[in-house]
Amino acid sequence: MLPLQNPTPRLVLASASPARARLLHAMGLDFTVRVMPIDEELVKDGLRADGIAASEAAVALASLKGERVAVTAAADELVIAADQLLEAADGAWPDKPTTPAALRGQLMQLQGAVHRLHTAVALYRNGARIWHHVTSPAVRLRPLGPDFVEAYVAAAGAALLGCGGGYQLEALGPHVVLGIQGDAFAVQGLPLLALADQLRVQGALLA
Repeated sequence: MLPLQNPTPRLVLASASPARARLLHAMGLDFTVRVMPIDEELVKDGLRADGIAASEAAVALASLKGERVAVTAAADELVIAADQLLEAADGAWPDKPTTPAALRGQLMQLQGAVHRLHTAVALYRNGARIWHHVTSPAVRLRPLGPDFVEAYVAAAGAALLGCGGGYQLEALGPHVVLGIQGDAFAVQGLPLLALADQLRVQGALLA
């Protein structure tokens, strides 16, 4: 633990995302990963059917993950939960690609257009949500052809499977991303500046 982090509250990351863990590790934070799985696609479909906006759906998904972990968290633990929901230019909410074929299809769907990555984070303490934040950076992909997409997916291997946008900004993303409007940390999975500010408020980080 770096001297910039206080020993309590102890941080718990309620996410299995390697990208989110990398972002927190890069800040020098000490934390435990604790995940209670949910059926994200089923929940997302229900939210869409209820007419919930994409940004609020991201908050709901992050909150559900946080609630599941928070009910068993200790009194001195602060639970960080997050989720990211992609909204395509046509308003669709594509599922996170889990196969190379799905990844190729998603990149072809997003290429040459702007999509939004609604990225939400929530904090839980003593079983209750005490703070949440959502931001929706806009990402433009360059025009892509099938041959390039085939090569890109092959080069990425399994690293991009389960990745919301189907690219990793911090890795192979520059091969496909033309520009970003908004929080680049959020594109990677966490609105880190807003989160760090709230962690200071909660006493987890030195102010």
